[in-house]
Amino acid sequence: MFTGIVEATAKIVQKSKTGIIIERPKKFTDVKIGSSIAVSGACLSIVKLTKTNMSFDVIPETWKRTRFSNLKKGDRVNLERAMKMGDRFDGHMVQGHVEAVAAVVNVEKPYRASLQIDVPKNLARFITTKGSLTLDGVSLTIAAVKKNRVTVALIPHTLKTTTLGALKKGDSVNVETDIMMRGKRKLA
Repeated sequence: MFTGIVEATAKIVQKSKTGIIIERPKKFTDVKIGSSIAVSGACLSIVKLTKTNMSFDVIPETWKRTRFSNLKKGDRVNLERAMKMGDRFDGHMVQGHVEAVAAVVNVEKPYRASLQIDVPKNLARFITTKGSLTLDGVSLTIAAVKKNRVTVALIPHTLKTTTLGALKKGDSVNVETDIMMRGKRKLA
């Protein structure tokens, strides 16, 4: 379980057909092989660890549901370690189960910054104004919804400390809807 409060960003060191290697942030001293890390919102387990890098296997379902196939060496990703019992609970409940990729249709910054995305129509019913949404692992409050177009406001801190500040029209983001809104989902 995660909160959507990004702890660090890091560069992709290497990408292969079966996984990715990411820089290890200096403050990630407590991680070990098997630790769960939200990588731009997708829960991945560390399979190899050095002082400078973390390696993750990526299965076909994850390649399909995320924007990971578009990542290149040097691209930055958002990182969050899994919650520990007794941790402060900021953000909202995030599982790290990316449901889809959404297209960025508009970005306004820096003053009154906002981001507009078009989510897949099958996810739109789980999104409501003033509800929560996770984009690339970042917990955000929804400012407006019109059909499948979603607007989120971005505070300067979020723009500075996550990868969302580098987004532009035409980019894509990983999307996880709020688990509290998904209670009546129909099985496929």
